[in-house]
Amino acid sequence: MILVPDLPTITQTAQSEAERRVARLLHLIPSEDAVAFHSVKLRSHQYKQMAEADFVILWKGVAIVIEVKGGGVKKFQGVWYSTDRFGDSHRLSSSPMEQARTAMFALKDILEQDRLGWFPAEAGVITPDTNAPPSSTEWKSTHWLAKETMSAASLAGALDVIAKSAPTARSGVRKARVDELRARLFGEFSRMPVIDAQRGAVLEEQSLATEQQANVLAGLAKNRRIMVLGGAGTGKSVVLAEAARQEADAGRSVLVTFRSPGLRNFFEPLLSGSDVELLEFDQLDGTKQFDVVLVDEAQDLMSDDAMDLLDRIVVGGRTGGRWRMFLDPNNQAHVDGRFDAEVLELVSSDAMEYELSKNVRNTRSIVHVVQEYLGADVGDPGIVNGERIQWKWVQEGEALDFALNLAKQLKEGGSRATDIWVIPVVAERALDEARDGFRVLSPRVAKGLEAEHVIVCDLPSEYGDEQLSALYVAVTRARVTLHIVATHADKKRLQALGRMSGVES
Repeated sequence: MILVPDLPTITQTAQSEAERRVARLLHLIPSEDAVAFHSVKLRSHQYKQMAEADFVILWKGVAIVIEVKGGGVKKFQGVWYSTDRFGDSHRLSSSPMEQARTAMFALKDILEQDRLGWFPAEAGVITPDTNAPPSSTEWKSTHWLAKETMSAASLAGALDVIAKSAPTARSGVRKARVDELRARLFGEFSRMPVIDAQRGAVLEEQSLATEQQANVLAGLAKNRRIMVLGGAGTGKSVVLAEAARQEADAGRSVLVTFRSPGLRNFFEPLLSGSDVELLEFDQLDGTKQFDVVLVDEAQDLMSDDAMDLLDRIVVGGRTGGRWRMFLDPNNQAHVDGRFDAEVLELVSSDAMEYELSKNVRNTRSIVHVVQEYLGADVGDPGIVNGERIQWKWVQEGEALDFALNLAKQLKEGGSRATDIWVIPVVAERALDEARDGFRVLSPRVAKGLEAEHVIVCDLPSEYGDEQLSALYVAVTRARVTLHIVATHADKKRLQALGRMSGVES
């Protein structure tokens, strides 16, 4: 069975040993058509994470949503509890089967709203460490898999039984084809693919990227120097990480470098297990050379000094060596580092240029706000199931406190504190601290990174290049919801920006 992400990634990122155990068994099932997606987040509310499926398994045309519970599970006086390896009990908000069913209905809602069509779905529970509870009117006994089914053959047989019990479509309802469902699940929930550059083909069995991302990766085999342009959210850093892994797999010495310190935390898990050196640009002294150098946020390094250093660290030099630069041609150039348009033109003349124009991070409403007020091209929106931007109007001097209170509301609504960022646009450049349990960081620190929920506050009182760049970075970090806390004076300034960008707000 195909796993998305792959088994090594699940082994590193899974929340529990029970999930890792189930993943290993699914991986052993000899099926080329079945796919299991791990840790699928499903949302239909602007604040609350409605559901998260431990696994969504596409098995013989049926989407089976699985909830995995390690340790013990029991029901006492109408309340469900889980028991950890220390014997401690933890109250559950609902039964494991109800959690699976909630996730299943959320999945159907998302995909049917996208007009995919009707498709069969079932919900199940796996408790690999304990027996199934007594039969109940709440679920079919065949849908609760326990420790006696913890072998690849038994699990495959149990999935067969669940799939056969799936409902059939009502007469006249448009049905989704199996290949449509498979492609949609890959597109919605997958990570970046592994590309076979020798054949120039995307291995769909790993996952599905946008066509443009695949073209960039396939082009690595044919071009020694590549310049990749793309606005915030178009997937530049993820493509770069996959490109670095490919270069290392080919036996080359590889360096990934950048100026923004926060990018190290982004790249380390993506490059784990690969022979890739990861160094901030300011750490380079020019004494060591690499066969390949990949530069992220390269707009920060478009200066004579930076290019002179690149010339020394890549074998063959800047004009003859093997390098890949990824940069944002919009406003980010003024947030950190130095940017010289003439240097960019000179460097670009030595490279094959690719463009990423599909935004795979921000929702449609976020993309439209960036285009409206800043006139920046962050790509065509690829994520359409998002909430509208939440504007919050406050008095002067109240923005940050209001933003932190709003963060508390998001947490109370079900979002994790670690998924919520507060970004004051006019903050000190190196700001990165915890306040009331939430991360408060400056645009400079946030650049190149992303969070599920972002609250932007403390907007500039005037807009030059630096302030525009900081605002651009702040509002393009959000993957799920964006909240902007502003005064009425801020609103007038933003409207003026919209008129200057050629779009009436």
